[in-house]
Order: sequence, then structure tokens, then C-alpha cells
Amino acid sequence: MGSRLYHLVISCIDPSSLAQFWSAVLDQPILYRSEDGDEVIVGADEHSYPGLCFIRDPGRKTVKNRLHIDLDPDDQAAEVERVLALGARHADVGQSPDVSWVVLADPEGNEFCVLRPHRSLVD
Repeated sequence: MGSRLYHLVISCIDPSSLAQFWSAVLDQPILYRSEDGDEVIVGADEHSYPGLCFIRDPGRKTVKNRLHIDLDPDDQAAEVERVLALGARHADVGQSPDVSWVVLADPEGNEFCVLRPHRSLVD
């Protein structure tokens, strides 16, 4: 039997705050928050995989992510503006100015991309 993608785990200084940001970006609820606030899970619902799991890590991010989230909006420009208003910022990871995506960083500096709209995983 194969495996399913369960969680994308994101180490961060403030799991509650970063989970709140991603909950708003994805319009998905916070499903779980540990009593000590060291683990917070965001997802569509408790039975829909995958989720985002935010784990407390006191170390600050120092290099470009090797793994990142790509968002697939209906309207790229509108989504970039919405996510910037939620607390994201533009990020430069060496992309050329003519790429079809916009690179942003969440409040803790984790890069992610807002893509042009897609119809499938391979278009």
C-alpha cells in the first residue's frame, strides 16, 4: 500500500500566529491547537488530507526554503494583494522578472508562490 501526504510540517517561532495567517490565506479552519501552543494544525476539515502542521522551533529561518507552498488562485493579482494585506511580503529568491508566478514570504519569512490560474496539476 502506498502512502498519503498527511501534513506539511512548518517549523516556526510562533505556531499560533503563523497558523492564523495560513488559516486566513487558505480559508481553512484551525483544527487543533495543543495546550502549550507548540503545535497547531490547519486543514479543510479533520478528515481531508493534507493539513498544515505548525511546530514551535526557536531558531530563526536563515536560508531559502527547499520546499514551499504554491497557491493556485482564480485571479493572481487579486490574490497577491489579499495575501499581502494579511501580512505577507514580496520575496526575492533569484527569480527572473518575467516568471509567471509571484514569490511572497509569510510573516516568519517562509517563501511561497502565487501562481497564475491552472486547470490541472500539469498545465
